[in-house]
Amino acid sequence: MNENELSYLVIGLALELHKNVGPGLLESAYENALAFDLRKSGLDVKQQVPMPFVYKDIKMEVGYRIDLIVENKLLIEIKSVEGLAPVHFSQLLTYLRLSDKKLGLLINFNSKRLRDGIHRIVNNLEE
Repeated sequence: MNENELSYLVIGLALELHKNVGPGLLESAYENALAFDLRKSGLDVKQQVPMPFVYKDIKMEVGYRIDLIVENKLLIEIKSVEGLAPVHFSQLLTYLRLSDKKLGLLINFNSKRLRDGIHRIVNNLEE
């Protein structure tokens, strides 16, 4: 499955999750529920993956973590906030660059309509 196919599947499961539980929960609740559904679909999912910061060839463990990595191709950053800020988009793009991945989803579950809270962030993805 390529990145676009994975993102389509993830978005469908995220919409179903949001339909079932709605907004207002902690990010960790959405993360664990989405990871459960993705694994149930037969996908490889890693949670809270450490993201090292490399500066001048020195690898520094500074506490950055990727919420979910699906099939080692798609990064998912989960939020449950009143509104996304520009830094949320920048954060995911930086994670994509540092991990050399091509596609990420930024999902804000604290949205009345989840479709308004899903954003695709690309890093040199060939369509």
